[in-house]
Amino acid sequence: MKTLTAALILPLLAGPAFAGKAFVSNERGNTVTVIDTDSWEVLTEFDAGNRPRGITISPDGTRLYVCASDDNLIRVFDTETYEELPSLPSGPDPELFVLHPSGNPLYIANEDDNLVTVTDVETRTVLKEIPVGVEPEGMAISPDAGIVINTSETTNMAHFIDTETFEIVHNVLVDQRPRYAEYNHDGTKLYVSAEIGGTVSVIDLSDDRTGEIVDKITFEVAGVLPEWLQPVGVKVTNDGSRVFVALGPANRVAVIDGETDEVLDYLLVGQRVWQMAFTPDERYLITTNGNSNDVSVIDVEAEEVIRSIQVGQQPWGVAVTPD
Repeated sequence: MKTLTAALILPLLAGPAFAGKAFVSNERGNTVTVIDTDSWEVLTEFDAGNRPRGITISPDGTRLYVCASDDNLIRVFDTETYEELPSLPSGPDPELFVLHPSGNPLYIANEDDNLVTVTDVETRTVLKEIPVGVEPEGMAISPDAGIVINTSETTNMAHFIDTETFEIVHNVLVDQRPRYAEYNHDGTKLYVSAEIGGTVSVIDLSDDRTGEIVDKITFEVAGVLPEWLQPVGVKVTNDGSRVFVALGPANRVAVIDGETDEVLDYLLVGQRVWQMAFTPDERYLITTNGNSNDVSVIDVEAEEVIRSIQVGQQPWGVAVTPD
């Protein structure tokens, strides 16, 4: 009987290689659409509770978390079988959240209750409820996991929360209706989008974990009314060279130089572009377009839109499985 060589044994031990997937929450359709990120074909669509919005995936790629806003909980699904797993407590009206880089805990913005809820995803218990400003929405966590950011839409602030003490240690006043916060990957900058203010505030964190605004990025597109230029989702490349900003009803994604904060281009996507996610290799950026019920796929290096994919009704958020 022949023995298996090491070259044959190692692939067997490693297990099957799964294709990359993008999961899109459809706010009005109450579903999640699954897209194969190699073929860009829709694989399936499954029920995800009432009004699914924020969406993210565990670091090991096995669990999908969905803010079921009208159910007042976080629904959890297996990313391979799409089977629903035990849900997580979230507080009322969860809209967006951010997962600790270790995979636990989950920091959840409760829009209707002016709280950030900290939930242990293993024990399925609430660790802490943190009072913040009015209508909390955007959530981000620093690369060293020491600070969680919450943006409060009506208070117009970015709150800096210590992840050890669960205390607010700093506040930064930004423009009207902040919707999203995003760190660059070395933690030296924080970008906060203001939907009604029409700006992205750039907060310098190079000398401290808390900082102040050093720049405000504004937008101007020929033929588009200024009030339609509503920044929402923000994504930054790993090398910090590019920042992408979803401009809502302007149907554009702004491309920004990550060094100078200068707007370089505007990419035409679907209607009411809201949230975005990179594929793990950052070759592509996927946008959710709520009013055209599709996602756009952007070639990041070429900085051009290469395809549109129909999904469910009013797509809101998108998450992509890790490598």
